[in-house]
Amino acid sequence: MSIDRAVLAFAGLMVLLSLLLTYFVHPGFVWFTAFIGVNLLQSAFTGFCPAAMIFRKLGLRPGTAF
Repeated sequence: MSIDRAVLAFAGLMVLLSLLLTYFVHPGFVWFTAFIGVNLLQSAFTGFCPAAMIFRKLGLRPGTAF
């Protein structure tokens, strides 16, 4: 799996997790969902993604998303 695909999968998983937490645990977890969205937006404009750096250190190879 490439870093790009891993980042996409991780972001999707985090969104779904935050929605489940919001629904089942506490409505305040909606801010976690908002944080994920803001992080995705800033990553699109700046190219800085902490998750990509972590996946790179874990040994995933660079590549394209599709």
